[in-house]
Amino acid sequence: MTRVLNIAHRGARSLAPENTLAAARMARHAGADMWELDVAVSADGALFVMHDDSLQRTTNAAQRFPDRAPWTFSGFTLAELEQLDYGSWFSESDPFGEAAAGNITPAAMAAFRGEPLLTLRAALHFTRRHAWQVNVEIKRLPAPLENFPVAAAVVAMVDELGMAEQVVVSSFVFENLRAVHALNRTIRLAALTGLVETEPQLPDLPLFGVNPHYVGLTDGAVRGLRARELAVLPWTVNAEDEMQRLIDAGVSGVITDFPQRLQRLLGS
Repeated sequence: MTRVLNIAHRGARSLAPENTLAAARMARHAGADMWELDVAVSADGALFVMHDDSLQRTTNAAQRFPDRAPWTFSGFTLAELEQLDYGSWFSESDPFGEAAAGNITPAAMAAFRGEPLLTLRAALHFTRRHAWQVNVEIKRLPAPLENFPVAAAVVAMVDELGMAEQVVVSSFVFENLRAVHALNRTIRLAALTGLVETEPQLPDLPLFGVNPHYVGLTDGAVRGLRARELAVLPWTVNAEDEMQRLIDAGVSGVITDFPQRLQRLLGS
């Protein structure tokens, strides 16, 4: 049986603040084969790691810069972003209830306070240093950076660090995948899709895989995609019964906020 990949969504975000080195460390400790992160771009063109368009949910931007609502990241320079705290929100909210369940110690929760910005360069360095793998998601950027050549910037950094074999680039925006492929044909590409009950429309590219939403993903759809020699890596699967259903259906990997749960199911 082919080994199912354990892919930590935004790092082990159930155990540490998402898209930080703390989350990446926890994902490795939990046994993840790969971590997933989201690329953002500062107002002065620096690549960093952030999911939401707004900084409000996962930083103290509203307190540090109270007059700059809605705190869209594209309006902040790298120097300003580096002033923010990317961990205290997690310590204060325990968003997945793992601290309350006793799965994160009070000392660990306290240590997340003051967690710094994670640049893409630092995330890639961490991945390379640990001979690990990373799924880099390229999103559609908010104004005024809609036309920023983010795919080219990501490829340039991956090339500079010699990491093409350790990186998968995924996107809902297929033009991003085409841009990556045009610049470096050795970087693996994954098409992100929403609900998939039948085989989705995919770009005319030599894809490594498809990352579909897990809800409604049928055994037949999995078989059809695998028959096309595509890896099937559904997101974001947190319930163990759904993890097991998808493993039984023959997926290539599972993207999850709980790599520790998936690792128990995988039996290693």
